[in-house]
Amino acid sequence: MDSLDRLFRHLVRSIRASYPQYLNQPFEVAELYQTIMPYRHHRRELGLDTNQDYEIKLLELLSGARGYLVVEDRMRDTLTRELAAPNPDPGAFREFATTQVSLSPDAVRQLESVDEPVTAARASGAAAQAQRTSSARTSAPASATTNAAPSVASVTPSVTPARSSSPSVASPAPRPSSGGTAVVSDESCRYCGGALPQGRTVIFCPHCGQNLTIVHCLACGTELELGWKYCTSCGRPTAQAANGS
Repeated sequence: MDSLDRLFRHLVRSIRASYPQYLNQPFEVAELYQTIMPYRHHRRELGLDTNQDYEIKLLELLSGARGYLVVEDRMRDTLTRELAAPNPDPGAFREFATTQVSLSPDAVRQLESVDEPVTAARASGAAAQAQRTSSARTSAPASATTNAAPSVASVTPSVTPARSSSPSVASPAPRPSSGGTAVVSDESCRYCGGALPQGRTVIFCPHCGQNLTIVHCLACGTELELGWKYCTSCGRPTAQAANGS
């Protein structure tokens, strides 16, 4: 298994765990690298040393390599040409941030056919180990347990008066970044769709941990604050500017 196989395997596992609707529904390219599997949260599992390594592998994946994803023809042709260049641009896929892709059903089934025997073997091994441990405990002589126990009459527990501990100081609640807008209680998370707590201000989603006072540029991925109409890095209009708000 090479790094591209490992990337796809981890993508499927992440979607199955947190975004099961994407197992058979398309999603945008930007969601892939911003929400579903951002490098900063998954670099250990991916085994990729740098963000550039991660982007090169995403470039391969989004070009339709090995049939892991179902992608549009224009994106596939553009990214394939980029990969063949002497010095490919690792972030070339950002041009297609709003393009939709989906997991290949055949690739997912093939991955499951490989994972299921391994999972079953691990479960069987764990059950066998638990049975051996239980048998060893049952076969131990009862007298050993009896002899090891101290006499109740010979033990006098010492009682130490409880000391009053100093009052704990409550930690201050986290505050949103400057310019951030608090999220009202009747909204749902725009990243995972989970319902937010009622009757309180919510800054971080309790389901996926995303900062709800921050949005990302769909073109280049730069973090932006709510209310900004243009990206500070590439100048592209945000969704709010496009909607005329």
